Amino acid sequence: MRGRIIALLRRGASTVDELAAQLHVTDNAVRTHLQLLEREGVVSATGSRRGPGAGKPAVTYAIATGAEASLSSAYAPVLSALVQILAERSSPRELDELLREVGRRLGPDQPMGGALDKRVRAAAAMLNSLGSEIDVERTPEGYLLRGHACPLSAVVRDQPDACHAVEELIGAVVGTSVRERCDRSVGARCRFEVLRSSA
Repeated sequence: MRGRIIALLRRGASTVDELAAQLHVTDNAVRTHLQLLEREGVVSATGSRRGPGAGKPAVTYAIATGAEASLSSAYAPVLSALVQILAERSSPRELDELLREVGRRLGPDQPMGGALDKRVRAAAAMLNSLGSEIDVERTPEGYLLRGHACPLSAVVRDQPDACHAVEELIGAVVGTSVRERCDRSVGARCRFEVLRSSA
């Protein structure tokens, strides 16, 4: 049902009654699914529409700003093909530098302020928002960002150096040296060492 609601809302904003009529279900059934989709950040109330006859305007719903990207399955294969073509047309060193430049551009222009612990946790939160599951661990040298998934897994299988883009992104956030130590023994899992000193 939620998938059908999303498909309808991708075609344009609709009210609860309009969705219920198209789906041949009750308005309460639609409201239940809309509430779940709102909590997940997929849809949002966008305005109101006055129907025929007296009564208050009905709320319209649409796909939430920024949610469209999460509904597309094209990003991973397009990125994977793009990196593969770059690998064919570039030397390994050129490809590595291109990937590192991507990471730097994704990061902030200046490192965050505040204590290193705060910056490391901000970097972990950023990776989590990109599709990783990161735990932050203290080490004698600084911190270890240990992932249970990889946001670039579709690319990393064929091009492990893609992890260097993430290494540069983390470095841009924390403002100190970062070493990529990703675990590729089973699938791909992020693992980055953040050093206390930038030396």
